[in-house]
Amino acid sequence: MTTRRIRATATSGVISQDQAWAVVCDFCDPWHPAINEMRAETDDAGHIVRAFTVAGEDTLYRERLTYFSNSDHRMGYTHLDGIEGAHRYGGWLAITEARSGDTVVCMSATIEATAARADAIAAGTQAVFDAGVKAIVEAAAGHAAGGETGLLPPSQITLDQMQIDSLPRLAITITPEGSDTLVLFLHGIGGNRDNWNPQLQAIAPYARAAALDLRGYGGSSLGASQSTVDDYCADIQRVCDVLGARRLVLCGLSYGAWIATSFAMRHPERLAGLVLSGGCTGMSEAGPDERDAFRISREVPSDEGRAPADFATAVVDVIAGPDASPEMRGALTTSMAAIPAQTYRDALRCFTNPLETFDFSRLTMPVLLMTGEHDRLAPPEEMRRVSERIWDASQFPDVHFEVITGAGHVCNLEKPDLYNASLTGFIKRVVG
Repeated sequence: MTTRRIRATATSGVISQDQAWAVVCDFCDPWHPAINEMRAETDDAGHIVRAFTVAGEDTLYRERLTYFSNSDHRMGYTHLDGIEGAHRYGGWLAITEARSGDTVVCMSATIEATAARADAIAAGTQAVFDAGVKAIVEAAAGHAAGGETGLLPPSQITLDQMQIDSLPRLAITITPEGSDTLVLFLHGIGGNRDNWNPQLQAIAPYARAAALDLRGYGGSSLGASQSTVDDYCADIQRVCDVLGARRLVLCGLSYGAWIATSFAMRHPERLAGLVLSGGCTGMSEAGPDERDAFRISREVPSDEGRAPADFATAVVDVIAGPDASPEMRGALTTSMAAIPAQTYRDALRCFTNPLETFDFSRLTMPVLLMTGEHDRLAPPEEMRRVSERIWDASQFPDVHFEVITGAGHVCNLEKPDLYNASLTGFIKRVVG
Protein backbone atom coordinates (compact mmCIF):
# COMPACT_ATOMS: atom_id res chain seq x y z
CA MET A 1 0.00 0.00 0.00
CA THR A 2 1.06 3.57 -0.71
CA THR A 3 0.19 6.53 1.52
CA ARG A 4 -0.70 9.98 0.23
CA ARG A 5 -1.58 13.10 2.24
CA ILE A 6 -3.75 15.76 0.63
CA ARG A 7 -4.52 19.26 1.89
CA ALA A 8 -6.31 22.31 0.52
CA THR A 9 -6.96 25.65 2.24
CA ALA A 10 -8.73 28.90 1.50
CA THR A 11 -8.49 32.08 3.57
CA SER A 12 -10.96 34.95 3.75
CA GLY A 13 -11.10 38.17 5.73
CA VAL A 14 -14.73 38.71 4.76
CA ILE A 15 -16.49 35.72 6.31
CA SER A 16 -16.67 34.54 9.92
CA GLN A 17 -15.96 31.02 11.14
CA ASP A 18 -19.65 30.61 11.98
CA GLN A 19 -20.69 31.61 8.47
CA ALA A 20 -18.28 29.13 6.88
CA TRP A 21 -19.32 26.36 9.25
CA ALA A 22 -23.01 26.99 8.51
CA VAL A 23 -22.33 25.95 4.91
CA VAL A 24 -20.89 22.52 5.80
CA CYS A 25 -22.11 21.59 9.29
CA ASP A 26 -24.76 19.21 7.96
CA PHE A 27 -22.64 16.21 7.00
CA CYS A 28 -25.30 15.01 4.55
CA ASP A 29 -25.96 18.33 2.82
CA PRO A 30 -24.79 18.43 -0.84
CA TRP A 31 -22.91 21.73 -0.61
CA HIS A 32 -19.99 20.68 -2.83
CA PRO A 33 -20.44 21.77 -6.48
CA ALA A 34 -19.43 18.33 -7.78
CA ILE A 35 -22.28 16.55 -5.97
CA ASN A 36 -25.14 15.40 -8.16
CA GLU A 37 -27.36 13.70 -5.55
CA MET A 38 -26.86 12.90 -1.86
CA ARG A 39 -28.87 11.07 0.77
CA ALA A 40 -28.42 10.44 4.48
CA GLU A 41 -28.21 6.89 5.82
CA THR A 42 -27.43 5.16 9.09
CA ASP A 43 -25.62 1.85 9.32
CA ASP A 44 -26.54 -1.03 11.63
CA ALA A 45 -24.55 0.56 14.47
CA GLY A 46 -26.35 3.90 14.13
CA HIS A 47 -23.43 5.75 12.52
CA ILE A 48 -24.21 8.61 10.12
CA VAL A 49 -23.41 7.78 6.49
CA ARG A 50 -23.75 9.95 3.39
CA ALA A 51 -24.28 8.28 0.02
CA PHE A 52 -23.79 10.40 -3.08
CA THR A 53 -23.08 10.54 -6.78
CA VAL A 54 -21.03 13.16 -8.59
CA ALA A 55 -21.65 14.86 -11.90
CA GLY A 56 -20.69 12.76 -14.91
CA GLU A 57 -20.36 9.46 -12.99
CA ASP A 58 -22.64 6.57 -12.07
CA THR A 59 -20.52 5.45 -9.10
CA LEU A 60 -22.21 5.58 -5.69
CA TYR A 61 -19.81 6.90 -3.04
CA ARG A 62 -20.40 6.37 0.67
CA GLU A 63 -18.64 8.08 3.60
CA ARG A 64 -19.19 7.71 7.35
CA LEU A 65 -18.96 10.53 9.89
CA THR A 66 -16.37 9.69 12.57
CA TYR A 67 -15.88 12.96 14.51
CA PHE A 68 -17.98 16.10 14.81
CA SER A 69 -17.82 19.33 16.80
CA ASN A 70 -20.05 22.34 16.21
CA SER A 71 -18.15 24.39 18.77
CA ASP A 72 -14.75 23.58 17.25
CA HIS A 73 -16.02 23.82 13.64
CA ARG A 74 -14.49 20.46 12.80
CA MET A 75 -15.55 17.08 11.40
CA GLY A 76 -13.85 13.85 10.40
CA TYR A 77 -15.06 11.13 8.06
CA THR A 78 -13.93 7.92 6.41
CA HIS A 79 -14.53 6.47 2.94
CA LEU A 80 -16.60 3.30 2.76
CA ASP A 81 -17.36 2.63 -0.92
CA GLY A 82 -16.76 4.04 -4.37
CA ILE A 83 -13.02 4.74 -4.75
CA GLU A 84 -11.39 1.83 -6.52
CA GLY A 85 -8.06 0.84 -4.99
CA ALA A 86 -8.52 2.84 -1.76
CA HIS A 87 -7.73 0.72 1.28
CA ARG A 88 -8.12 3.48 3.88
CA TYR A 89 -9.25 7.08 3.48
CA GLY A 90 -9.61 9.44 6.44
CA GLY A 91 -10.76 12.98 5.75
CA TRP A 92 -11.08 16.13 7.86
CA LEU A 93 -12.79 19.47 7.36
CA ALA A 94 -11.99 22.31 9.76
CA ILE A 95 -12.77 26.00 10.01
CA THR A 96 -10.17 27.91 12.05
CA GLU A 97 -8.90 31.42 12.64
CA ALA A 98 -5.54 32.63 11.33
CA ARG A 99 -3.29 34.86 13.42
CA SER A 100 -4.42 37.74 11.24
CA GLY A 101 -8.00 37.10 12.29
CA ASP A 102 -9.00 35.79 8.86
CA THR A 103 -11.10 32.65 8.55
CA VAL A 104 -9.27 29.58 7.23
CA VAL A 105 -11.12 26.69 5.57
CA CYS A 106 -9.10 23.47 5.41
CA MET A 107 -9.85 20.07 3.90
CA SER A 108 -7.32 17.28 4.38
CA ALA A 109 -7.06 13.53 3.98
CA THR A 110 -4.68 10.64 4.55
CA ILE A 111 -5.10 7.94 1.92
CA GLU A 112 -3.75 4.39 1.76
CA ALA A 113 -4.18 2.85 -1.68
CA THR A 114 -2.65 0.36 -4.05
CA ALA A 115 0.50 1.63 -5.71
CA ALA A 116 -1.18 1.52 -9.10
CA ARG A 117 -4.02 3.77 -7.97
CA ALA A 118 -2.47 6.01 -5.29
CA ASP A 119 -1.42 8.89 -7.54
CA ALA A 120 -4.73 8.98 -9.40
CA ILE A 121 -6.73 8.94 -6.15
CA ALA A 122 -4.53 11.68 -4.69
CA ALA A 123 -4.92 13.86 -7.78
CA GLY A 124 -8.69 13.39 -7.81
CA THR A 125 -8.94 14.19 -4.11
CA GLN A 126 -6.80 17.31 -4.51
CA ALA A 127 -9.12 18.59 -7.23
CA VAL A 128 -12.19 17.87 -5.08
CA PHE A 129 -10.66 19.66 -2.09
CA ASP A 130 -9.49 22.67 -4.10
CA ALA A 131 -13.00 23.13 -5.47
CA GLY A 132 -14.50 22.45 -2.05
CA VAL A 133 -12.67 25.10 -0.02
CA LYS A 134 -13.35 27.67 -2.73
CA ALA A 135 -17.06 26.79 -2.73
CA ILE A 136 -17.28 27.08 1.07
CA VAL A 137 -15.79 30.58 1.08
CA GLU A 138 -18.03 31.71 -1.76
CA ALA A 139 -21.18 30.26 -0.20
CA ALA A 140 -20.35 31.70 3.23
CA ALA A 141 -19.83 35.15 1.74
CA GLY A 142 -23.38 35.00 0.44
CA HIS A 143 -24.89 34.04 3.79
CA ALA A 144 -26.15 36.60 6.27
CA ALA A 145 -24.84 36.29 9.79
CA GLY A 146 -27.11 34.67 12.34
CA GLY A 147 -29.81 32.18 11.47
CA GLU A 148 -31.38 29.43 13.47
CA THR A 149 -30.01 28.81 16.92
CA GLY A 150 -30.99 25.16 17.10
CA LEU A 151 -32.48 25.74 20.53
CA LEU A 152 -35.54 23.71 21.38
CA PRO A 153 -38.52 24.89 23.42
CA PRO A 154 -38.99 22.94 26.63
CA SER A 155 -41.73 20.33 26.66
CA GLN A 156 -44.33 20.13 29.40
CA ILE A 157 -44.10 16.47 30.32
CA THR A 158 -45.20 15.25 33.73
CA LEU A 159 -42.25 13.70 35.56
CA ASP A 160 -42.99 10.79 37.87
CA GLN A 161 -41.10 9.71 40.99
CA MET A 162 -40.35 6.07 41.66
CA GLN A 163 -38.55 4.08 44.34
CA ILE A 164 -36.98 0.71 43.68
CA ASP A 165 -37.23 -1.12 46.97
CA SER A 166 -34.05 -3.10 47.15
CA LEU A 167 -30.85 -2.98 49.15
CA PRO A 168 -29.93 -0.24 48.75
CA ARG A 169 -33.15 1.60 47.94
CA LEU A 170 -32.91 3.52 44.66
CA ALA A 171 -34.92 6.64 43.78
CA ILE A 172 -35.50 7.76 40.21
CA THR A 173 -37.41 10.41 38.31
CA ILE A 174 -38.92 9.05 35.10
CA THR A 175 -40.75 10.26 32.03
CA PRO A 176 -43.76 8.44 30.55
CA GLU A 177 -43.11 5.21 28.68
CA GLY A 178 -41.65 5.59 25.22
CA SER A 179 -39.07 3.62 23.26
CA ASP A 180 -37.45 0.45 24.59
CA THR A 181 -34.17 2.37 24.82
CA LEU A 182 -33.79 4.14 28.17
CA VAL A 183 -31.81 7.37 28.56
CA LEU A 184 -30.47 7.27 32.12
CA PHE A 185 -28.91 10.36 33.73
CA LEU A 186 -26.24 10.19 36.47
CA HIS A 187 -25.49 13.30 38.53
CA GLY A 188 -22.20 14.64 39.87
CA ILE A 189 -20.71 14.27 43.32
CA GLY A 190 -22.37 17.50 44.45
CA GLY A 191 -25.74 16.91 42.83
CA ASN A 192 -28.87 14.79 42.80
CA ARG A 193 -31.39 13.54 40.28
CA ASP A 194 -33.28 16.85 40.23
CA ASN A 195 -30.28 18.41 38.46
CA TRP A 196 -31.45 16.61 35.32
CA ASN A 197 -35.08 17.81 35.20
CA PRO A 198 -34.46 20.18 32.23
CA GLN A 199 -32.94 17.30 30.28
CA LEU A 200 -35.75 14.87 31.16
CA GLN A 201 -38.22 17.38 29.76
CA ALA A 202 -36.16 17.83 26.60
CA ILE A 203 -35.68 14.11 25.93
CA ALA A 204 -39.20 12.92 26.80
CA PRO A 205 -40.66 13.46 23.30
CA TYR A 206 -38.03 11.16 21.78
CA ALA A 207 -37.26 8.43 24.32
CA ARG A 208 -38.05 7.26 27.81
CA ALA A 209 -35.68 8.91 30.26
CA ALA A 210 -34.85 8.57 33.94
CA ALA A 211 -32.56 10.29 36.42
CA LEU A 212 -31.10 8.26 39.28
CA ASP A 213 -30.15 9.38 42.77
CA LEU A 214 -26.81 7.67 43.37
CA ARG A 215 -26.37 5.74 46.62
CA GLY A 216 -26.97 7.96 49.65
CA TYR A 217 -28.20 10.93 47.61
CA GLY A 218 -31.77 12.24 47.69
CA GLY A 219 -34.19 9.35 48.00
CA SER A 220 -31.60 6.57 47.58
CA SER A 221 -29.96 4.87 50.54
CA LEU A 222 -26.34 3.92 51.09
CA GLY A 223 -25.33 0.29 50.90
CA ALA A 224 -24.14 -1.77 53.84
CA SER A 225 -20.48 -1.17 52.95
CA GLN A 226 -18.31 1.36 51.13
CA SER A 227 -19.65 1.96 47.61
CA THR A 228 -17.57 0.85 44.62
CA VAL A 229 -18.00 1.64 40.96
CA ASP A 230 -19.14 -1.96 40.47
CA ASP A 231 -21.96 -1.25 42.92
CA TYR A 232 -23.04 1.73 40.85
CA CYS A 233 -22.94 -0.39 37.70
CA ALA A 234 -25.14 -2.98 39.40
CA ASP A 235 -27.59 -0.21 40.33
CA ILE A 236 -27.76 0.87 36.68
CA GLN A 237 -28.51 -2.71 35.67
CA ARG A 238 -31.24 -2.88 38.32
CA VAL A 239 -32.92 0.28 37.02
CA CYS A 240 -32.84 -1.10 33.47
CA ASP A 241 -34.35 -4.40 34.58
CA VAL A 242 -37.15 -2.75 36.55
CA LEU A 243 -38.03 -0.41 33.67
CA GLY A 244 -37.71 -3.15 31.04
CA ALA A 245 -35.09 -1.29 29.01
CA ARG A 246 -33.69 -3.32 26.13
CA ARG A 247 -30.91 -0.84 25.37
CA LEU A 248 -29.46 2.10 27.21
CA VAL A 249 -28.03 5.55 26.67
CA LEU A 250 -26.04 6.72 29.69
CA CYS A 251 -25.60 10.44 30.31
CA GLY A 252 -23.31 11.41 33.18
CA LEU A 253 -21.93 14.64 34.59
CA SER A 254 -18.52 14.72 36.31
CA TYR A 255 -18.62 11.88 38.88
CA GLY A 256 -21.58 10.49 36.95
CA ALA A 257 -19.58 10.64 33.70
CA TRP A 258 -16.86 8.50 35.27
CA ILE A 259 -19.49 6.00 36.44
CA ALA A 260 -21.11 5.99 32.99
CA THR A 261 -17.77 5.30 31.31
CA SER A 262 -17.06 2.54 33.83
CA PHE A 263 -20.37 0.90 32.92
CA ALA A 264 -19.53 1.23 29.22
CA MET A 265 -16.24 -0.58 29.82
CA ARG A 266 -18.12 -3.50 31.37
CA HIS A 267 -21.21 -3.64 29.16
CA PRO A 268 -20.54 -1.98 25.77
CA GLU A 269 -23.12 -4.22 24.13
CA ARG A 270 -25.89 -2.70 26.27
CA LEU A 271 -25.27 0.88 25.17
CA ALA A 272 -26.84 2.62 22.20
CA GLY A 273 -24.92 5.78 23.12
CA LEU A 274 -22.79 7.44 25.79
CA VAL A 275 -22.95 11.11 26.83
CA LEU A 276 -20.13 12.46 29.01
CA SER A 277 -20.31 15.96 30.46
CA GLY A 278 -17.67 17.69 32.56
CA GLY A 279 -15.52 14.58 32.93
CA CYS A 280 -14.75 11.04 31.82
CA THR A 281 -11.66 9.44 33.33
CA GLY A 282 -12.17 10.71 36.88
CA MET A 283 -9.12 9.84 38.99
CA SER A 284 -8.35 6.68 37.02
CA GLU A 285 -5.24 8.18 35.40
CA ALA A 286 -3.94 9.88 38.54
CA GLY A 287 -1.18 8.33 40.62
CA PRO A 288 -1.74 7.09 44.20
CA ASP A 289 -0.25 10.22 45.76
CA GLU A 290 -2.47 12.52 43.69
CA ARG A 291 -5.57 10.50 44.51
CA ASP A 292 -4.77 10.50 48.22
CA ALA A 293 -4.12 14.25 48.22
CA PHE A 294 -7.43 14.86 46.42
CA ARG A 295 -9.36 12.72 48.90
CA ILE A 296 -7.67 13.99 52.05
CA SER A 297 -8.06 17.66 51.13
CA ARG A 298 -11.79 17.17 50.69
CA GLU A 299 -12.22 15.04 53.79
CA VAL A 300 -10.66 17.68 56.04
CA PRO A 301 -13.93 19.61 56.47
CA SER A 302 -15.73 16.39 57.42
CA ASP A 303 -12.96 15.47 59.84
CA GLU A 304 -13.49 18.88 61.44
CA GLY A 305 -17.18 18.13 61.91
CA ARG A 306 -18.46 20.19 58.99
CA ALA A 307 -21.15 18.93 56.61
CA PRO A 308 -21.38 19.73 52.88
CA ALA A 309 -23.84 22.49 53.76
CA ASP A 310 -21.01 24.28 55.58
CA PHE A 311 -18.71 24.47 52.54
CA ALA A 312 -21.28 24.42 49.72
CA THR A 313 -20.78 28.10 48.89
CA ALA A 314 -17.02 27.61 48.53
CA VAL A 315 -17.59 24.67 46.18
CA VAL A 316 -20.00 26.70 44.04
CA ASP A 317 -17.38 29.46 43.78
CA VAL A 318 -15.19 26.90 41.98
CA ILE A 319 -17.72 25.11 39.79
CA ALA A 320 -20.00 27.98 38.68
CA GLY A 321 -19.24 29.87 35.50
CA PRO A 322 -18.81 33.66 35.51
CA ASP A 323 -22.22 34.11 33.87
CA ALA A 324 -24.12 32.07 36.48
CA SER A 325 -27.01 34.10 37.88
CA PRO A 326 -27.58 34.48 41.64
CA GLU A 327 -30.54 32.11 41.24
CA MET A 328 -28.36 29.48 39.56
CA ARG A 329 -25.65 29.81 42.19
CA GLY A 330 -28.34 29.42 44.82
CA ALA A 331 -29.65 26.25 43.18
CA LEU A 332 -26.14 24.77 42.99
CA THR A 333 -25.53 25.66 46.63
CA THR A 334 -28.81 24.05 47.71
CA SER A 335 -27.94 20.89 45.78
CA MET A 336 -24.53 20.62 47.46
CA ALA A 337 -25.90 21.47 50.90
CA ALA A 338 -28.44 18.64 50.75
CA ILE A 339 -25.77 15.91 50.67
CA PRO A 340 -25.34 13.99 53.95
CA ALA A 341 -21.77 14.03 55.25
CA GLN A 342 -21.59 10.22 55.20
CA THR A 343 -22.70 10.12 51.56
CA TYR A 344 -20.12 12.71 50.53
CA ARG A 345 -17.31 10.77 52.21
CA ASP A 346 -18.53 7.51 50.64
CA ALA A 347 -18.54 9.05 47.15
CA LEU A 348 -15.10 10.62 47.63
CA ARG A 349 -13.57 7.31 48.63
CA CYS A 350 -15.15 5.55 45.67
CA PHE A 351 -13.98 8.25 43.27
CA THR A 352 -10.39 8.15 44.54
CA ASN A 353 -10.15 4.35 44.41
CA PRO A 354 -10.76 3.57 40.72
CA LEU A 355 -10.62 -0.08 39.76
CA GLU A 356 -9.15 0.42 36.29
CA THR A 357 -7.61 2.67 33.69
CA PHE A 358 -10.02 2.95 30.78
CA ASP A 359 -9.40 1.13 27.51
CA PHE A 360 -11.15 3.47 25.09
CA SER A 361 -11.19 0.83 22.35
CA ARG A 362 -14.09 -0.72 24.27
CA LEU A 363 -16.28 2.32 23.56
CA THR A 364 -17.92 0.86 20.47
CA MET A 365 -21.04 3.03 20.73
CA PRO A 366 -21.55 6.65 19.57
CA VAL A 367 -20.11 9.05 22.15
CA LEU A 368 -21.01 12.69 22.82
CA LEU A 369 -18.69 14.73 25.06
CA MET A 370 -19.65 18.17 26.36
CA THR A 371 -18.08 20.59 28.79
CA GLY A 372 -18.55 24.19 29.83
CA GLU A 373 -16.44 26.94 28.33
CA HIS A 374 -15.43 27.97 31.87
CA ASP A 375 -15.24 24.51 33.47
CA ARG A 376 -12.20 24.50 35.77
CA LEU A 377 -12.52 20.81 36.67
CA ALA A 378 -12.86 19.50 33.11
CA PRO A 379 -11.61 22.35 30.90
CA PRO A 380 -12.35 22.27 27.17
CA GLU A 381 -8.73 21.47 26.24
CA GLU A 382 -8.77 18.41 28.48
CA MET A 383 -12.13 17.12 27.26
CA ARG A 384 -11.11 17.75 23.65
CA ARG A 385 -8.05 15.55 24.17
CA VAL A 386 -10.24 12.83 25.65
CA SER A 387 -12.56 13.00 22.62
CA GLU A 388 -9.57 12.63 20.31
CA ARG A 389 -8.24 9.68 22.32
CA ILE A 390 -11.59 7.94 22.05
CA TRP A 391 -11.64 8.62 18.30
CA ASP A 392 -8.10 7.31 17.90
CA ALA A 393 -8.75 4.11 19.89
CA SER A 394 -11.95 3.12 18.10
CA GLN A 395 -12.07 0.82 15.11
CA PHE A 396 -15.29 2.53 13.98
CA PRO A 397 -15.22 5.95 15.67
CA ASP A 398 -18.38 8.00 16.15
CA VAL A 399 -17.37 10.86 18.44
CA HIS A 400 -19.03 14.24 18.94
CA PHE A 401 -17.51 17.00 21.07
CA GLU A 402 -19.06 20.32 22.09
CA VAL A 403 -18.07 23.25 24.30
CA ILE A 404 -21.10 24.85 25.98
CA THR A 405 -20.57 28.60 25.63
CA GLY A 406 -20.69 30.59 28.86
CA ALA A 407 -21.14 27.57 31.16
CA GLY A 408 -19.14 26.35 34.13
CA HIS A 409 -18.87 22.78 35.43
CA VAL A 410 -22.59 22.02 35.73
CA CYS A 411 -23.16 22.96 32.12
CA ASN A 412 -26.52 21.21 31.80
CA LEU A 413 -28.03 23.52 34.43
CA GLU A 414 -26.19 26.75 33.64
CA LYS A 415 -26.97 26.66 29.90
CA PRO A 416 -29.77 24.10 29.48
CA ASP A 417 -30.91 25.33 26.06
CA LEU A 418 -27.46 24.99 24.50
CA TYR A 419 -26.84 21.69 26.27
CA ASN A 420 -30.21 20.26 25.27
CA ALA A 421 -29.78 21.26 21.62
CA SER A 422 -26.71 18.99 21.32
CA LEU A 423 -28.17 16.30 23.56
CA THR A 424 -31.50 15.92 21.78
CA GLY A 425 -29.88 15.75 18.34
CA PHE A 426 -27.64 12.94 19.57
CA ILE A 427 -30.47 11.08 21.33
CA LYS A 428 -32.80 11.23 18.34
CA ARG A 429 -30.09 9.66 16.19
CA VAL A 430 -28.97 6.83 18.48
CA VAL A 431 -32.46 5.90 19.67
CA GLY A 432 -33.75 5.85 16.10
